[in-house]
Amino acid sequence: MTFVDFCRAHGIIIDTLPQVGVWKRYRTTDKPSHRNGAVKFMGDHGFVQNHATMQEVSSWRIEGDSPIAHHEIQRIARQASQEIARNNAKAAKRAAWLLAHCETRKHAYTVAKGFPDEVVNVWEMDAGPIAVIPMRIGRKLVGAQLITEAGEKKFLSGQRSGGAEFVFANRGPHILCEGYATALSARDALKNLKRPYTLHVCFSAGNMKKIAADLPGGIVLADNDASGVGERVAREIGWPYWMSDALCEDANDYHRREGLFLLSQGIGKALREAMAVP
Repeated sequence: MTFVDFCRAHGIIIDTLPQVGVWKRYRTTDKPSHRNGAVKFMGDHGFVQNHATMQEVSSWRIEGDSPIAHHEIQRIARQASQEIARNNAKAAKRAAWLLAHCETRKHAYTVAKGFPDEVVNVWEMDAGPIAVIPMRIGRKLVGAQLITEAGEKKFLSGQRSGGAEFVFANRGPHILCEGYATALSARDALKNLKRPYTLHVCFSAGNMKKIAADLPGGIVLADNDASGVGERVAREIGWPYWMSDALCEDANDYHRREGLFLLSQGIGKALREAMAVP
């Protein structure tokens, strides 16, 4: 397997070999609008990590004889892992600093998504206010998603995203969402149904699988991506799922298009299916 094929097998969108000896960022199949893929090519070996789905670096070695001994490749892989760990720690510290300097107030992003009274953590920048969504693994803060008023999203540089989530907990069934706005719509729908909930904002389709692996069961609110990734991941998780009938829509888009009643009915049906699963 070539290095490019190895990268593709890990969900990295890549067509040609990158520059030798430096980490390069790439888009991924599970989240094509973000550069969550990290790749380092060293000629006869290389390293890959999809930050949204992988906790560790995966190493590649050219087939056949290589002038670099196997133990040397392992040493380089360890160094790469240590570098990632240092970057993870810096990102977690940065997230804590940001949250400590945020105001809790309304933001244009949530207003545009149909929640004019919603308040979030807002960090004031010269370029405009940024909504800061904390990301945790268990109770440990590991990073944050930053959202501009125009809806542009990014993670903190170097942060650990695999397994990280934001949770709206109300002692109810587990419900996996990809995006924050989807979770807000789901929360309104469940309140309308007078149902408790535990909403997991997973930030990417690939990360949904990682979150689901540690949960006993629930439902998935899948994005209807043009790529089909959202539905494919929902099927792979194996739980009942709901998805908009319109291409390129998520639950929030459907909520704003069709209204709260129909969204509530769709989510309620998925929950009933989940309860019927032995």
